[in-house]
Amino acid sequence: MAKNKVYFMIGLILLLTALASGLVFSLDYFPDRPFRLGLDLQGGLHLVYQADLSEIEKEDRASSMQGLRDIIERRVDLFGVVEPVVQIQEVGDRYRLIVELAGIKDPYKAAEMIGQTPYLEFREQQGREPEETEKILALQKEAEGKNLEEIQEMEDWHLVFEDPYFYFKATPLTGRYLKEAKVVFDQLLYQPMVSLQFDNEGSQIFEELTKNNIGQPLAIYIDDELISAPIVQEVISGGRAQISGDFDREYAIRLARNLSAGALPVPIELISQQSVGPTLGASSLEKSLLAGIWGLLAVVIFMILFYRLPGLLASFSLIIYAILILALFKIIPVTLTMAGIGGFILSIGMAIDANILIFSRLREELKSGASFSVAVEEGFRRAWPSIRDGNITTLIVALILFFLGTSFVKGFAMTLTIGILVSMFSAIVITKNLLKIFVNTKLEKIKILWH
Repeated sequence: MAKNKVYFMIGLILLLTALASGLVFSLDYFPDRPFRLGLDLQGGLHLVYQADLSEIEKEDRASSMQGLRDIIERRVDLFGVVEPVVQIQEVGDRYRLIVELAGIKDPYKAAEMIGQTPYLEFREQQGREPEETEKILALQKEAEGKNLEEIQEMEDWHLVFEDPYFYFKATPLTGRYLKEAKVVFDQLLYQPMVSLQFDNEGSQIFEELTKNNIGQPLAIYIDDELISAPIVQEVISGGRAQISGDFDREYAIRLARNLSAGALPVPIELISQQSVGPTLGASSLEKSLLAGIWGLLAVVIFMILFYRLPGLLASFSLIIYAILILALFKIIPVTLTMAGIGGFILSIGMAIDANILIFSRLREELKSGASFSVAVEEGFRRAWPSIRDGNITTLIVALILFFLGTSFVKGFAMTLTIGILVSMFSAIVITKNLLKIFVNTKLEKIKILWH
């Protein structure tokens, strides 16, 4: 019965490995998901901006920079950048914004767009002229049945996605009149809302806008992107308004932060621009993969020569481990940088280290005269505290690096963390079940295979 359980576990492990292999090697019937490469491997653009916070109160500077970062992240999304890195760096009493754009095709346009100060404005709904409505309707009819690439080849294609009857027209109310935006909660339902407070001049403009737009949406735009379009219920005086809707607390915080960033004058100046060529990235990737292959081969040879059959089983377990890790990198997905690949290679060493502890204990038990089945159980039981403590301490350091480190350090910490977790599964589940296959077999009695 126990042996049947072992065979069942081995079957599950092999099935999981087969599925992971299909994903890693992009076999037929599996989604073709390429690995996501970072700036140093794919090439791209590294930008450093200096933020001018001279007009911002000291206690508001951190939140203003957070809002500014959110705006920049949304801007770089327009370039189709995969997982851009936008970080805030505090140098003394100065703040910098570091932007890393992997695979960017137009660095000069990107640098120009990112460097603009976030712009907040309020727009009111207006009816279109009949001629414009007819044009949009004709374009929408022409676009029927076409995909996005075919639509983009049409003249004035952007009008296809516009409302043919209404549009939002700019008003005098912009972010320069907004004093404050913060998150509040409904006292009855405890739903998050965003509270806006305008200055005296902005209060008058806002009151006039609400008076003229009762029952109509008043749209809020940042960088020409629609953030929210609440319906005006009544004339609002006093310069205070609330944006409510079907959103959670995180969205409300982000919206308030973006509104604040759009309202505050936070210009940024480009002080450093560095392009990373794809040739350098390809060379670095090739060398790192070659190093990983040679390292894995060296570990396999050492394990087989020193531990014999257990070493061969550990090598097989290590190959399964590597396949599972690479599959996870695609599924999550993880942006691979040189540092991240370094973390992956380091985790290979930690994975084999757990097996060494287990096999050393196994040998000790066999030398003391224990049966093979008892030696396997005791070997794992006695090795577990060392494996657990070593991996947990490394995991704690990796998590600290991830939450406090910069982008490349985070990449290293992310791959190392995933590697640690999977390595524990590899040693405790895969290797243990592979060893249990030989319980009560003729091979367990051949001492040269285990000593």
